[in-house]
Amino acid sequence: MNIKIIFTYIFLFLIVISCKKDAGSISLHENYFPLENGRFVEYDVTSITHNVAAGIPETTNYVLKTVVGDTIIDNSGRIARKFSRWIFNVNENKFIIKDLWTAIIDQNRAELVEENERIIKLVFSPSLKKVWDMNAFNSRTSVESKYENIHNSASIGSFTFDSTVTVVEEKFENLIEFRKKYEIYAKNVGLIYKCFKVFEISSGDTLNPLVGTEIYYKIRNYGIE
Repeated sequence: MNIKIIFTYIFLFLIVISCKKDAGSISLHENYFPLENGRFVEYDVTSITHNVAAGIPETTNYVLKTVVGDTIIDNSGRIARKFSRWIFNVNENKFIIKDLWTAIIDQNRAELVEENERIIKLVFSPSLKKVWDMNAFNSRTSVESKYENIHNSASIGSFTFDSTVTVVEEKFENLIEFRKKYEIYAKNVGLIYKCFKVFEISSGDTLNPLVGTEIYYKIRNYGIE
């Protein structure tokens, strides 16, 4: 066989191997939604209820803990992970179980099943072009989610995270309504910050809502237990 032909075959073979290697190394960045058994995150949570008729806004502060648990069959018959949520009881000085959800990554979707309703929290891999209905698998009103600030570093409290993504769930404002909902996820940690604001307002004044709710999650601790 002509030596030039032999070298041509070798060259093509190396190209094929290289392409397969590159394809196999493509990351979907699913570790923004880590599901290792025992992974936990604790949050300082602030909940504020506004009602002008009732006077001063009512503020509640507490510590919430989420824990990824053993495998379980979810309400769609899939093998998922237990996702338990705990509230810290100051009087008993310990966490008390609040509710048990399930979490799964399925077909490039990160989902939480909350109270038997599937919520699409993330889609992989993160891209500014991706838009999805977080309520596509439940009976709630359709909500288009999208990414911002992909793979950016972020500081929350005393923590600094090298790679985070922001999921914008709602961003709407007119003279009588204001809605702002977004979540920030960090690689190998999960959710690190949450902002939820839904107000009825007057003349576009978002600083003095007539009726509404504000909820904030801010990471305070995380790890494997």
